[in-house]
Amino acid sequence: MHIAIVGAGIVGVTTAYELACDGHEASVFEQRSAAAEESSFANAGLVSPALLIPLAAPGIGGPQSTRIFGRHAAIRLASGITAAELGWLWRWRKAGRTPAMGLALAALEQLGRYSQARMRLVSEQLQMDAETSRGALVLLRTVDDLAHVQPALKVLRDAGMPIHDVDADTARQIEPGLSPDVPLIGALHAPDGESGNCRLFAQMLRYAAQERGAQFHFNTKVIGVDAAPSGLRIAGETTPRCFDAIVICAGAAAAALLRPLGVDLPMASVYGYSISAPLREDSHAPQGSVVDPLHRVTITRQGQRVRIAGGAELGRGDGKHHALTLQTLYQAISGWFPGGVQLSSAQVQVWRGARPALPDGAPAVGPTGFPGVWINAGHGGSGFALACGSARAMADLLAQKAPEVDMQPFGLRRF
Repeated sequence: MHIAIVGAGIVGVTTAYELACDGHEASVFEQRSAAAEESSFANAGLVSPALLIPLAAPGIGGPQSTRIFGRHAAIRLASGITAAELGWLWRWRKAGRTPAMGLALAALEQLGRYSQARMRLVSEQLQMDAETSRGALVLLRTVDDLAHVQPALKVLRDAGMPIHDVDADTARQIEPGLSPDVPLIGALHAPDGESGNCRLFAQMLRYAAQERGAQFHFNTKVIGVDAAPSGLRIAGETTPRCFDAIVICAGAAAAALLRPLGVDLPMASVYGYSISAPLREDSHAPQGSVVDPLHRVTITRQGQRVRIAGGAELGRGDGKHHALTLQTLYQAISGWFPGGVQLSSAQVQVWRGARPALPDGAPAVGPTGFPGVWINAGHGGSGFALACGSARAMADLLAQKAPEVDMQPFGLRRF
C-alpha cells in the first residue's frame, strides 16, 4: 500500500520505518526542515522504565501528583492558557483519581516494555547506538519520597521488572558521582533501565527508512485530511494527494487535523524544559539515568553530555523561560552531581518543548473510524519510550494482524 505519515517526530519516523520494512510505500510529510525538530528535539531521553518518567500518567506520582495549585503543583498554569486546556486539566485530574487507573498503568507498562525490546532489536539490526546508557536509579531523600513512585513501582514489580531497594552506600556505588553531602536514605535501582538521545535515534532511523524506500517531504505542511478516498491537503496545493491509508503522527496538530472529520481528540501540549550540558569530569557525572521523584526531574547520560529535564506547564507562556523551573533543574544537577558538567559552557542548551498528551496519559493508536485514516499520537512525555512499540503495533494493525502487545486500551476513547 501507499501510506502517508503526517509528522516526522520520533513517532512518525518509527512508523515510517516499520511500514517500509513491511514493504509498503511510505511517504512522510513534515512541516519542519528535518526530523525530530519539535517534541522529539531535546526531551528527557528516558526509555525505561517508562512509568518512572515524571507525569507519564496522571496520579502516577502518588496522592499529591494531581495538585494544580500552590507551590508544589504538578502542572503550572502559564500565561495564554485556554478554556480547552483548562478542560483538559480537569479531565487529567479526574483520570488520576479513577479506580481504573491501575489497569491503565499496567497497559502502559506492557507497551513500554514491548517498545524497549523493539528499540533494542532495531538498534542491534541496524548496528546503531543513539548515545544509549543503561541502568536507572530513583533517589530517595526521605521515606516520604517513596510515595511519589509507589503507584508506578507496584505496577512494575507486579509485571516482573527487577527493581531493587538499595541503601545509600550502594546507590553511591552504582552512581559514584553522587554528592556525599546530599541526604539520601536509599534508592530504587532498575538495572534494565535505559536512556538515549531521542533526536539522534530519530535521525538515524530516518536514513534507515529511506534506504528501505520511505520518502520524506520536509517543509511540507498538511492542512487537512480527507476520508473516502483518503487524501491529504497540502498548503499551497489545489488538489489533495490520495493514498491507500494515512497515519496521523502529528503530535499536537493531530487533534486539529481530525476535528473536521468529527473526531474529538482532547489533547493538550504540556510544556517541559531540559538543560543539556557537556561533561566536565566523567567520574563526577551520572553513568546512567537518575530520577528525582520529589522535584519530578530526570537526569540522563547521553554520550559526552548530560541532560536534565523537568517542569510541566499548560499555556504557551509569554515567550520567556520560567526562571524557577530552570533554577530547579540547575540545582538538581549541581546538587546531585557537583562538578560533573560544565554549566558555564557556551555549549549548554536550554530547551522548552511541548509534550502533546491525552488526559489519561496513554496514546491513541489505531483506526479513527474513517476507512483509511489512522492515528498514532498523544504519547505525552513518553514518546521516546513508547514510539518503537506503537509503530510496530501500528504496522501490524494496518496489515490486519494482531499486534504482539494488547493495543485495545490505546484506541480512540471517550473522556
